[in-house]
Order: sequence, then C-alpha cells, then structure tokens
Amino acid sequence: MNDTPGWTSPGSAPSDGHDGSGVSRPASPGDANGSAQWSKEQPPAGQWQPPTAPGAAAPPQAPARAQSGGWNAPPPYGHWGPPPAAKPGVVPLRPMTLGDILDGAATTMRRYWQTVLAISLGVAVVAQLADILSIRFLASEPVPLDPDATPAEALAQSVDSLKSALVQSGPSYIIMIGAGVLCSALLTVVMSRAVLGRPITLGEAWRDARPRLLQLLGITFLVIALSAAIMLVGVLPGLLLGGSAGDGLAFVGGFCAFVAVVWLTIALSLASPALMLERQGVVKAMKRSMKLVQGSWWRIFGITLLTNVMVAVFSMLVAVPFLILATLASGSGLDAFMDGSVAETGWTFLIVVGIGGVITSALTYPLTSGVTVLLYIDQRIRREALDLELARAAGLPGYGG
Repeated sequence: MNDTPGWTSPGSAPSDGHDGSGVSRPASPGDANGSAQWSKEQPPAGQWQPPTAPGAAAPPQAPARAQSGGWNAPPPYGHWGPPPAAKPGVVPLRPMTLGDILDGAATTMRRYWQTVLAISLGVAVVAQLADILSIRFLASEPVPLDPDATPAEALAQSVDSLKSALVQSGPSYIIMIGAGVLCSALLTVVMSRAVLGRPITLGEAWRDARPRLLQLLGITFLVIALSAAIMLVGVLPGLLLGGSAGDGLAFVGGFCAFVAVVWLTIALSLASPALMLERQGVVKAMKRSMKLVQGSWWRIFGITLLTNVMVAVFSMLVAVPFLILATLASGSGLDAFMDGSVAETGWTFLIVVGIGGVITSALTYPLTSGVTVLLYIDQRIRREALDLELARAAGLPGYGG
C-alpha cells in the first residue's frame, strides 16, 4: 500500500478507509455520527464522479478539497512522481542526464577549488614550461617534400619529416602526456570523493593515485600506439602505390582508419576511471571499459564530443587574445600576426602564449576529467545499481552500514 495522497497500488484489497476501486476514501464530516455515508449519488467532495449516460447533463461538481489528503493537494515532497534521488555530493544518485554530468563537473571545480586548482594549475605550469623549452631549443626547419618524388622517395621524405617533428616536439609531447595522466589520476580521486560529498586534500589524492600512475600511463600509451598502428595500416597501401590512384586509396584507407580510431577511443574512454577506482590491471581495465560502453557508445560519444567542443571553443577564446598580446609584446605588428610571419621562437612570444596556455589547461583539465569519471559512474549506476553502493558509502540513512 502506498501512502502517497490520492493513490494506492493497483489491485489492492479494500480495507479501512478504502472502497473496492482502490481509491483512498477520506473521511467526511458526517462519518463520525453516521449522518452522511458515501454513495454514487452523494460522493464526498473532491472524489471521483460516476460517468453519466450520453446526452445526460453532468452532475454538479463539488468543490475541490483544499486540505491535505485530497486529490488537488500537492504530494509531500512538492512535485508529482517519485521522490527525488539522494544527493550526498555533487550529483544525484540515479542515472544522470547531460546536465547532471556537466553540472557535477563544474560543481566539483567550484566546491573543491583549492584542491582542484592546485592539481590542474601545477600540472599546467609544468606542461607549458616543457613545451616552451622544447620549442625554444629544439625547433628546426621543416623537411621539404618533393611533389615529383617516386613512391619510394616520397616514403623516405615522409619518414625524415616525421623524425624531424619527433625531435622537435617529441619531448614536449611526452611530458604533456605524462602531465595529463597525472592530472587525470588525481582528479579522478577527487571526483570519486566529491560524489560522496567528502572533501579531499592534495596529499590524500596523491597517496590514493600514486600506486596506479604507471598503469594509467601504460593505458594511455597503449591507446596511442593502437591508434597510430590503425592509421598506419589504413594509409600505408596508398602511400606505397603512389600516383593519383595511391592518393585516392590513401584517402579512403585513412578515413576508414580514422573511424576505427574514434570507435576505439570511445570504447576505451572509461578505462582510466575503471583502473583507478576498481584497482584493476591495464588489460582488465580496458576490457571493463569496453563492457561498460557497449550499448551506450553513441551516448558517450555525443557527451564526449560536446565536452571537447566546449573545451576547444573556450581554449580559442582564451588563446587568441594572448596570441595577439604576444605578437605585440615581441615587437611584431598586427600585420605580421595576420600574415603568419611572426617569429614564434622568441622568449617573449613563448612566455606570453604560455601564460594563456596555463590558464586554459588549468580550467579545462578538471572539466574533461570530471566528465569522464561521471560517465563511468553513470554507466555503472545504469548497469549495476552502483547508486545503492554509493549511498551506503556516503552513510545515508536507510541504505545499511
């Protein structure tokens, strides 16, 4: 029997205060002395009226009951439908919507800003310093490509160009990947506590995340290696063939490989929180991610894509003013900025652009990491009723110890 006013479970048996229709009968003023009883001709105010024959005049409607317990009275929790989900932390413990996920990530940044900012700002500064030093001391002229080269010569030139790019940006790229992994690991721990409504310090986040850093780094490089291998397999036949036919084959193969890489990236996108929060190994975490994503690939792809678009737009809005300021501070005019002839390896230019990069990374790292962790939690709530375990862990009453 449900205690919600005006409703009982379908098929419930009549009992005190109920008729056989399953509608709760509130006591009328005359019930106490037996002077007025309920009947189809004289129903109590606010209750169901019997249907009339076609063409017959409808009986006069009694005034709706205004006091608690009548049909027009609001439910005790203020809205129709099931009671709201428990929310001990930054998100409600139920299957989440896009708004819940984005709001949860933003609320974590706002509520635990000291810990979140200490992590993201520190990682962003290290990554930008590495990028500045790499560009300043390892930058070199790009290897020219001969458009009339034979397929073998074109392949050799491509390899030389790749080597030059790796020498120039490889160290910076590796450091930035490592910084991203570190930030993701620490913010995953922070987000897992924020869902329970529990604060966490930087030291506590580091102690929880440190044992899994190498494994998380292994997952990251494994995903990158698999993606690079898929792309190479897709474009290599066209490069070896050469000519217009080879170009067409390389385009088709590259497009198919790109689609496969996108699918793989989304399928493995929950491996990081699975490894951090379930204490699993690299391979098991990757399999776990594919299992959780199965059947929800398009939803996770859409939320991830929207998040990346938001991050890209925000990054552009921050980067463009700093780029113009760096151009002016380095002594170049706006004309040089417009035609792309700015010297991009000077200290002034790199430092000003780097400051913009630090601001961007410090604010976008928590958003992307938070969305990933909340997608993982949401999938487990939908598939495994993790909300009950989270409520129990948060110490909510009614969920056990």
